[in-house]
Amino acid sequence: MNTPANRPAATGKRAPLRLSENSLVVLAKRYLKKNEHGEPIETPEELFWRVARAIAQADANYGEAERVEETAHKFYNLMGSLDFVPNSPTLMNAGRRLGQLSACFVLPVEDSIDSIFEAIKHAAMIHKSGGGTGFAFSRIRPESDKVLSTQGVASGPVSFMTVFDTATETIKQGGTRRGANMGILRVDHPDIEKFITCKTDNDRLNNFNISVTLTDAFMEAVEKDGEYDLINPRTGERVTSLSARKVFDRIVQSAWKNGEPGVIFLDSVNRSNPTPHVGQIESTNPCGEQPLLPYESCNLGSINLARMVKDGRIDYDRLAQVVRDVVHFLDNVIDVNKYPLPMIQEMTLANRKIGLGVMGFADMLIALGIPYNCEQAIETAEQVMRFIQEESKAASAALAQKRGNFPNYPGSVYDRPETPYMRNATTTTIAPTGTISIIANCSSGIEPVFAISFVRKVLDGQELLEVHPLFQKIAHERGFYSDELMKRIAERGSLKSFMEIPEDVRRVFVVAHDVSPEWHIRIQAAFQEYTDNAVSKTINFPFKATPEDVRSAYLLAYKLGCKGLTIYRDGSREVQVLNIQRKPQYPQVEPRPRPDKTVGVTERINTGCGKLYVTINSDEYGFCEVFAQMGKAGGCAYSQIEATGRLISLALRSGVKAESIIKQLMGIRCPSPVWRNGEQVVSCSDAIAKVLNHQAQTNIASVLDEMGACPDCGASVEHEGGCIVCRSCGFSRCS
Repeated sequence: MNTPANRPAATGKRAPLRLSENSLVVLAKRYLKKNEHGEPIETPEELFWRVARAIAQADANYGEAERVEETAHKFYNLMGSLDFVPNSPTLMNAGRRLGQLSACFVLPVEDSIDSIFEAIKHAAMIHKSGGGTGFAFSRIRPESDKVLSTQGVASGPVSFMTVFDTATETIKQGGTRRGANMGILRVDHPDIEKFITCKTDNDRLNNFNISVTLTDAFMEAVEKDGEYDLINPRTGERVTSLSARKVFDRIVQSAWKNGEPGVIFLDSVNRSNPTPHVGQIESTNPCGEQPLLPYESCNLGSINLARMVKDGRIDYDRLAQVVRDVVHFLDNVIDVNKYPLPMIQEMTLANRKIGLGVMGFADMLIALGIPYNCEQAIETAEQVMRFIQEESKAASAALAQKRGNFPNYPGSVYDRPETPYMRNATTTTIAPTGTISIIANCSSGIEPVFAISFVRKVLDGQELLEVHPLFQKIAHERGFYSDELMKRIAERGSLKSFMEIPEDVRRVFVVAHDVSPEWHIRIQAAFQEYTDNAVSKTINFPFKATPEDVRSAYLLAYKLGCKGLTIYRDGSREVQVLNIQRKPQYPQVEPRPRPDKTVGVTERINTGCGKLYVTINSDEYGFCEVFAQMGKAGGCAYSQIEATGRLISLALRSGVKAESIIKQLMGIRCPSPVWRNGEQVVSCSDAIAKVLNHQAQTNIASVLDEMGACPDCGASVEHEGGCIVCRSCGFSRCS
């Protein structure tokens, strides 16, 4: 195996660019530069060169200006070969005016109105630049506590979270997507019970993931069935005591119901805090894998492990070179980044944290002939991540010898004779890789394969059959491939019941729902053992799982040394419309009954006939009815508007997708079109369709929760690390 000293230098040779059809769709839709009409004005190759040259410029800061072009070639080859893909903000913004390249931030929230609204302002600036934010609300005094300045009573952290959520709703990240937040509260905060259930209703705090930080003392009290104290953060005094098991069971029950809150084992996080002399960690980024100090940011990227297999074995020489090059890349990102706030720049440069992670782990196992749910998979996870950890530390130390240690090195965990050099306070993080794994055409993060065969919906409404390339190759080689078989697999997802497929093939090609929660957690723990920061992973449970199953998972994760856990019970948030494992839906010919109570919004829209007021109501399954009224309309116009609303309502309650209704109504013309916000409203029917479309797009979280379908293309979505990802078109949303 090559050592850092004698590995071959990067050449100027360009990696061939071989992108899948899915990758091309995602790049065009999410990443390529566009003109004022929304049309791409760069190619994928130009994108990778844009990023490579921008990041390589940092070499000039360290007396290596003459090597910038060589470094750019090295970075291009990293991405062009799909060996490595950086986090989305770097792909989107490197070499462009915005220039904000970090994915995750943590902002402090102190117990004052000034601090709270300062944090909201700073979060808005971060969301606008494309980042996600984490907040610990544990310092805010509890509900009904004293407000000394006014002699009033406090509203508590959950109330203020609603203000953060509303602000986030109005800010789009980089003009393309809404921001994502992590809201965290300590288990010993007096408002903890209210916090645990604050997202029980799926229409609240939709821009937040929430997690409870659990201490070792609390977990010991759970084990011993004891009580623990709630502490007022304003006074530091005990308020009352609660049964630890009852609080723990309430967390379990809520997570079982809809996947939230997650849990973070706070003492475990701080035991691996590399700079305890700088401060204690209180919060993480929105997906939980990146614990950060206040005002700290981190830039992430992932190595494609599927490309690190050669002749049925892991190619450690290639992996070592890629790790070394990626550490160089991510350290450069810190220097060329345009930070949204001076305080963030100062803290990030002081610690220089990077987060090198992986994707394609499940594909690697398949290529090695190893089932995901077996001891050999655990051993492989440990070996690969230990190698990446050691190589990344060696690469960081080598950089430090040339560029200097990170400024907060004195007093850090590295400040000892055996580690005199370290460029980065952390080097490894396992992040969710939603869209970047689609670009790399590999399995996501360290998750199992979602489906061996599935139906992909393309933009013109056609459906294409997608088959895992390794499965397709083996099926052809061993003579059991047929389009009919692949279609049947797409309907069921798993290979378990297909006896015509050889047993050894069925054993290796497992999907997420074939893997028990215990194996999910053991894989997570294996990666966590050799990861500086944390590991983002979703622990999938079948719909029939019980709260006791979830409870056991939390206890196992704590026992095995995980820093946190995110669970998702299939179907717990929505009546799913999946392309695999389909569940019965309402018959298309008979509408579901209108409920006694609905929730809705009314939107005013100008038409050529006057102002139209469109009301869209929802029930537990999604949109269920539409009413429209025009102030001065009467006679025929009024009856046509009412008839349109009734028919839309009938269609919605009969299971017809809102997108299909919008498609039918949009563009119907009358003699009196008008302009509105830069687009034409060509009739009342067109106006109703535009309002329905607007509500579907701005209520993305609600649409996903109620439909389980991608709001952009209608394909099935996956739950990963607190995020929702569509592997068909690249749509991604956290919380």
